[in-house]
Amino acid sequence: MVGLGYIGLPTAVTLARSGYSVVGVDSNKDIVSQVNFGQSHIDEPDLDISLKETIQAGKLVAHHEPQVSDIYIICVPTPFQKDGQDQKPDISYVLDATKSIIPFLKNGDAVIIESTCPVGTTETILETINGVRGSSLAINLAYCPERVLPGKIMSEIIENDRIVGGVNLTSTQLISEFYRSFVSGSVWETDAKTAEMAKLVENSFRDVNIAFANELSMFCDDKGVDVWDVISLANKHPRVNILRPGAGVGGHCIAVDPWFLVASDENNTNLIKAARNVNDLKAKWVANKISDTANGIKASLGRTVKIACLGLSYKPDVGDIRESPAVIIARLLQDTGFNVVGVDPHVAEMNNLELVSMDWALENCDIFAVLVHHKKILSHDSFEQLRNKNVLDFCGAFN
Repeated sequence: MVGLGYIGLPTAVTLARSGYSVVGVDSNKDIVSQVNFGQSHIDEPDLDISLKETIQAGKLVAHHEPQVSDIYIICVPTPFQKDGQDQKPDISYVLDATKSIIPFLKNGDAVIIESTCPVGTTETILETINGVRGSSLAINLAYCPERVLPGKIMSEIIENDRIVGGVNLTSTQLISEFYRSFVSGSVWETDAKTAEMAKLVENSFRDVNIAFANELSMFCDDKGVDVWDVISLANKHPRVNILRPGAGVGGHCIAVDPWFLVASDENNTNLIKAARNVNDLKAKWVANKISDTANGIKASLGRTVKIACLGLSYKPDVGDIRESPAVIIARLLQDTGFNVVGVDPHVAEMNNLELVSMDWALENCDIFAVLVHHKKILSHDSFEQLRNKNVLDFCGAFN
């Protein structure tokens, strides 16, 4: 398992529990050390206990460099880079991971790409391998995207359907059988390009639908209409299902994957690009709404307004802050000069942002911006104590 991050480590543990002997590889030596001590660097339910069990049983061991294996799964980040107004995918980590395993490959081995990639990446991987080892090396290569939800990763790795797209029929069939050995969901067979496209389309579809809800929330606010009432009533229609708006869109899937499609074909992705821009705009819109409220009460207070951002992760009840709109909002407010603190029991620390308890915030803060609906924050007691406070609810927690 090349890459022991949010997907790689849970997958490595799952495979070890399924009877495989697993070697985890990561360029971060601290992560390698932690894993070998049975300590997870990821906040994910049920992962810690399972990791300790597999380490103690000798079924999983972590290394800094790849080792000789039969199956190689590449599960490294695919970030994006800013290019003017657009984002461009960066597959350098995937290519580096591929190059790291090339010396160990032998006939009959399987190479699997789980990292989210632009369409055509699997073929690029094959060309990279052939360029070093030659086309006479008979390996099996396929793309199999992950489809798990943070907070439920350990169960969804097993239960969710999987797509396997090989560079040829043999690769597809052999690697599909591998996934069927530990996945209880269906395993769907296709080609590499279709599998790559399916992954990007899944998250782009969700992004477009969320963008409609977020744009609707801004439109309703401008017209003085309660967006939650509008959505509730519109959803009474048997063929309408409008999603819930929020502070924006985050995470390393929905906020990222659409750019992979836009970067590959700008002429035919106008709606996808527009949705991405709407969802990015929402965080700035939220920050401006909070700023307006803070400026409105600043004179009456006679001092700097203290703002509590309730929730910092990108979704409820997890600690994942990747691409989190809540973090962007907190930073924008800080840059404007406000005194900002964060309340999030799932996040242990934040650079240059003070984290406080809900009780402390209730005693010391002037404005409460509800950015993420964490159950641990917004309990019944918290709701009662917030009733007489300056509360801005951007995720419908009070509905």
